[in-house]
Order: sequence, then C-alpha cells, then structure tokens
Amino acid sequence: MPLQPTASFGPIIGSPTTLVRTAGRRARLSERLTQLWYGLVADSAREAEHGHLFHFVPVFLGAGAVTWFSLARPPPTSVLAGLLAALLFLLLAVATARPGLRRMLACVVLSVAGMVLAAIETGRLGTTILDSGVTTIVTGIVERREAGANGEWRYEIRLTATAEPRLKRPPERISILARGANRPALLGEAIRGRARLSPPSGPALPGLNDFAFASYFNEVGAVGFFLGPPKAGAAGVASNEGFWETADRMLFSLRDRISTRIRTQLAGDPGAFAASIITGERRSMSNGATEALRLSGLAHITAISGLNMALAAGIFFVGLRKILSLLPGLAQTMPIKKFAAFGALAAAFAYLLISGYQVSAVRAFLMTAIMLVAVLFDRPAISLRNLALAAIVILVVSPSAVMGPSFQMSFAATAGLIAGYAAWRNRPRKFSLPFAIPGLSLLAAGGKILGGTFATSLIGGLSTAAFAVSHFHRLAPHSLEANLVAMPIISILVMPAGLVAMLLMPLGLDGPFLWVMGQGLEWVIAIAEWIAGWDDAIRFSRLPDWFLPLTSLGLLMLTLLRSRLRQAASFLLGASLLAVLIAPLPPVADLYVAEDGRLVGMWAEPGLLATNRVRPASFIFDQWQSALGFSSHEPPVFLDKAGDKQPSGQATQEQDGLKAARAVLAPAKARPQFSEADLEDGERRMKAALAKASGSRFTCNGKSWCVAVLKDGWTIAAVEEPALVGAACDSADIVISARRTGFQRCLSGAHLFTAETLRQTGALEMTLGNRRDRALSVTSAIERGANRPWTVHRLYDWRTERFVFPPTEDEPALRSDEKGGFDDPPSLQW
Repeated sequence: MPLQPTASFGPIIGSPTTLVRTAGRRARLSERLTQLWYGLVADSAREAEHGHLFHFVPVFLGAGAVTWFSLARPPPTSVLAGLLAALLFLLLAVATARPGLRRMLACVVLSVAGMVLAAIETGRLGTTILDSGVTTIVTGIVERREAGANGEWRYEIRLTATAEPRLKRPPERISILARGANRPALLGEAIRGRARLSPPSGPALPGLNDFAFASYFNEVGAVGFFLGPPKAGAAGVASNEGFWETADRMLFSLRDRISTRIRTQLAGDPGAFAASIITGERRSMSNGATEALRLSGLAHITAISGLNMALAAGIFFVGLRKILSLLPGLAQTMPIKKFAAFGALAAAFAYLLISGYQVSAVRAFLMTAIMLVAVLFDRPAISLRNLALAAIVILVVSPSAVMGPSFQMSFAATAGLIAGYAAWRNRPRKFSLPFAIPGLSLLAAGGKILGGTFATSLIGGLSTAAFAVSHFHRLAPHSLEANLVAMPIISILVMPAGLVAMLLMPLGLDGPFLWVMGQGLEWVIAIAEWIAGWDDAIRFSRLPDWFLPLTSLGLLMLTLLRSRLRQAASFLLGASLLAVLIAPLPPVADLYVAEDGRLVGMWAEPGLLATNRVRPASFIFDQWQSALGFSSHEPPVFLDKAGDKQPSGQATQEQDGLKAARAVLAPAKARPQFSEADLEDGERRMKAALAKASGSRFTCNGKSWCVAVLKDGWTIAAVEEPALVGAACDSADIVISARRTGFQRCLSGAHLFTAETLRQTGALEMTLGNRRDRALSVTSAIERGANRPWTVHRLYDWRTERFVFPPTEDEPALRSDEKGGFDDPPSLQW
C-alpha cells in the first residue's frame, strides 16, 4: 500500500506533485537561460552589424599588453609568437564557422598580439638603468633641457663618459638637475661636472607607481643632480650625430627658443603657464600655482592633451574656413571645408613638433589627425571608430603607454564625450516656440556655451574619476565649478591668442597677443587659487586590485556599445562601487619600509603614522600619505647623552634634513671605528630605549639608530651605522639597516633587512604574526625572482660585474655561495 501524505508533515519529498513542480521550475529556468543566451547573441550580432565590435580591438590589444607588463616572468617572445601564429591559423580555419566562436577566437588573438607587441617594444629599447647610487664625473651631450621655477635647469644628457669612478655599466641617458649662475648649456652642447646619480625610484609601496618603468620606456637610465655648477662646452666630446639626431636637435632648439621668448614676454607663472600650453615645458611654474591647479582640477590644461590639440586645430579649421568663405568665387567652386581641414592638419602637426612630441601630444595628434582625415574623405569627424583607430596606432607603436594614467584617462574622457555627444544628438527634439522673442537667439547661444562646458566637464570628470582615484588616490571636489569658470577663458581668449601669437612670432609681432594670453592665464590661476581654497582634495586609500579593471570594463561597455548589452555595464559599475563602499577594507600592514631603508613607518594610532624621521623625504612620504590615507605624522623623540628622551626641535630637524646633503658635498671621511666597549654600550642603550618606549613613536639616538615597540610586544630597530647592526640583532625582533652589512642573517633569529636585500625587493609592507615564533608576513614591491628589464638592475653586483638572483619559491634552498642569494628565516612568509 503506497504511503499517503499526512496532515502534519505535508507531501513527502519525491511525491508526484513535487516532482512535477520541480520539473516545471527547471523548464522555466532553462527557457529563460535559453532566451537570455539568444538575446545576447542577437545583441552581439546587432553590434557587429553596426561595426561596434571594432571598437574593442584596442581594448583586447591593450589587455594583452597590460597582462604582459604585469607578469613577473612572462613567457618568452618566441613562444608568444608561435602561439599567435597558431591562433591566426585556427582563426582562418574557422572563418566559416559560427560567428560567436570566431569572435571569441579573435579576442584571444588580439590579446596575444598585444603581449607580442609589448615584448617587441621592451626588447627594442634595451635601456640600461643604473644599478645603485654613485657620485662620479659625468660628461655628455645635452639632448633636452627645461628651465625650473627657481632658475635651475633640468637636462637630459646622452652620456659619453664617466670618471672617478668610471661606471662599468653606465646608462645611455640621464636626467640631471643643475643649479648655479653659470651659463646654461645649449642643446647639442657638451657638458661636464661631478654629479650624484641614482637609479629611478621604484614603487614607494607595493602596488604604487613604478617610476623605473616609465624611465625605462623614456630611455632614461638614471636621475640626479650636479654637485656644483657644471661646465658647458667641454672639449674632446664627439657628438656623432646622424641625420635624425640632427633634425631632432634642431626641432628641440626651436622649441627651446619659443619657450624662452614666451617666458621673456610674460614673466612669472603666466609665462610658465603659456609655455606649458604651447611647448609642453611645465617645470618653470611655481609650486604654489601647480598645486592650486591640481586641487582645483585644472591641471589638465597644462598638458598638451586632446583638449589643447582639439582647440588649436579647431580654431585654425574654423578660422581658415571663415576666411576662405569671404572669397565667393573660391567658396562656390572649391571644397573649402577640405582645404580648412588640411590646413588644420598641418597646424596640428606643427603643434606636435614644437611640443617635443611627448606621449600625450602624440596621442592627441593622432586622434585629431584621424578626425581631420575623415573630413577629407567625407566621413564623420567625431566617432568612436576614429578613436579606436588612434588607440590601435598608439598600442602598436608604444604598447607601454597603456600602463600610464595619461593614456587611460585621455581615452576614457574622449570616449565618454563622444558617447555623450551621440546620445545628445539622438535625443528627442522638442517643438520650437511659435513666436519670436527679442534676444532669444543670443541667450540660446550663451546657454549652449555654458551647457556644453558643463556637460563636457561633468562627463570628463565622471569618465576619469575611477582612474584618478586608483592612480593618484584623490579627487578635486570642485573641478566641475573650476572648469565651468575657467574653460570659457581658455577656449575663447587664451588658445586663439596663443595661436595667433605663434603665427606672428616669426615676424616679431607676437607681443600683443602673448599679452592677451597672459592676462587670460592670470585669470585662470586666480580662479584656481580661489577654488583650491574652498576645500582640500578628497583623499582615498588604496582600493582593491579588482576595482580598476572592473570599472574600466564597465566604462568601456557603457561608451562603446549601443544595444541592451550596455545595461550590463550599468550593473557592473554599480556593483563595483557598492562593493567598495560596503566591503570591508583589506587589512592594513603594521610596518612600512622604504626601498632605501632610511624611512620606516608604523601606526601610532588610526590615522597617525609614526616614522623614524623628523622631516621625511617628501617624494616618498607624500605617496605614503596618499596611499595609506593618514592625516598626520608623529616624529621621533631623541635621547640625550644621558639616555633620556628629549623632544625633536629645530636643531634636530637641521641635523635630519641638512646633514645628509652636506655630507654628499663634503670630502670623503673615514668611517668611525667602534671598539668592543662602544658596541656593548650601543646595545645597552638600545635595550634601555626599548624598555622605556611608549609604543606610539620611535626613539632615536641621533642618526645612528632608532627603536620602537610595535603591537604585541614586537620590537624594531632602524640602524644607519653598519657596525651597530649586530647590537640591533641582539636587541630587537626586526632590524632594518640602511647600509650594506657583512652578513645577511641575525644569529639571534631576528629578521634582518639590509640595503642589499631591500635593493632587490623594493619597499616592504609587514604584517606581524605570533611574536613567540617571530612569524612575519612580508609583501614586497618587487616580486622575488622578477628580472624584468626595468627591475633587473637591482640584481646587478658592480663588484663582481654579474647579476645575483635571489631564491624563488621554486628554489627555496639556494644559499649565498651557490647563486649569490640569501636565506630566509623559516617563519618569513613572502
């Protein structure tokens, strides 16, 4: 007899009624998924019919390049090339297969092609980066120069010789700062002087901007400054210039003369501002004006970007077309629009040449040139297809540009503006008034200008917000208001006056127009300073690694697609923002160490970072503050001769800030000798200082060492004097040495990080574990074992003239006598 459902328990599982209901749910779910799939296929086909899928060609090329640059150990170029050939053959083989499969395979082919292009560019450059800091006599040829705000000059020099000491692995080009009253060196002239050179800085913290990457692709292998005024016109230096080098020098000489004339005609920040707009030289503007432009959201004006190029070409195009239209015979018989487009193209190319063809200027020119060429062939000038073509050209020629915020923000803003313009053009039209109102046309024209400026600023700001937050960790809260007030001045007054001044400069008639340009820029600077005083920039701490890729994908889908697939972009953007707002922040580290070991930071309390420096180096500290989001800094306290604490005063600030610079200029002195009693006394004082430490700040003994107590009783010692590293090992759990030491491990079991190990790993973040086991989790800015061309200089040993590779996860047992590596304590987790 079959079981019957009871009143108390209801139908049992597996009853016919339940099975029917379950089967019905499954059928409905399967039907909905099938409809969704066919809807996606139909929308994809609709996008393909309109040619919208072509917009994603640079997206997948760029994704492949980003992947290759992000890998610590990418596949060999030969393997990637073979894979690309196989995929291309497979793509041709399935050319008549289903369209969906063909499109997916094409995306993979483009991504692999992006990786191949990135590998080719990296191998083609082969920039040699200086391995470690050195003071030497440099001799070279000046290829670039740029004036600073305080009379200094920044030179880019092609290095021809070094002496005292002679570098065994010298870089090809260096960027160097010169101060002094001597005559500045001219382009193409030889220059010689004693200089302090350093490798380009790595990331200030793991995940932040790697300046060595940009220097590698800019072909600059070292940065530094002259110790005293250099001598220009050094004898015995051969230039060995070819045709292209001579043409390049002549162009940069012309650019230099234009910048000098502008700064001569317009003194102060307006002249520097005008030079930055016309020639791209931005170093001569004062720090106050530069910071005001950043805080107000107007700093984009100083870069030769799409805005400047579009305004210059657009003004020339409209002006030339109006002039040609005044000739009725020509206007009625000839295509004056195409003549104007060709003239604007020539003007944009001239603008590119005098701007020094920087990356941002080249990108802006390509975008403008493609749009003007479209006019010549009676095609739409402003379209996403033209933008995609410009992006493809840049990614083929210079794939490394995709890693920079300039490329990302420029194309994001342009794509957003084009999509917004298309949406506005396709909006439903409202009826017009049946009667005329006096002055309405003038009011409407003003409204269009104001509305266009508002829409441009709003769309541009929203399109680039995610990139600004991810790269710079801050947003200008009033950039919309600043652009609304300043951009009409730039568009109507500054750029037209600057264009006319450039045309009349060969005749010497540029003075009045440069004056008009300077007046407009004075107003812009005043607006920037006024709005910058309203509020500080909105700061953001580091966001999760997935935030920028997801928001970028959402923005791309929102701007490049036209079907219902855009609805997924809105969901993706909303989900990303919601996840960032409600998801718990990743745990912050307990200890931070700069890559040179001189700056060490710990949390005194939430929002307050304590360091071992009274006045930390601003270049590193400002990046820490932006990324970590702390609001204030806790300086160390200093011990007097009796071992008692004393507050850090002005004398200590001078010792901390100026003594190092004076030591570089002073003659070399023998290092102090420490007796056994000195070392014992140093260890005693360290332990006494740790016993009295408050746990919220460092305690320092001059510049020799600093100690602190971290959470759970962990202790740290930051040591400047190598002879005291052994004493620090016996006193603290973590030892940071800013100099090389004769050993790589503490016999006491303390964790030791020296200048040599930090040079290989870059900046560190440490999370403290169980103190009893001395468990320590370390995140390094440079992945262990990575030998990318822009990081491999960290592994070069100038004494043995060979590269020294540390152990990796695949080779954990390497010892220093086998490969020059170093052993790790068993509890150290990388």
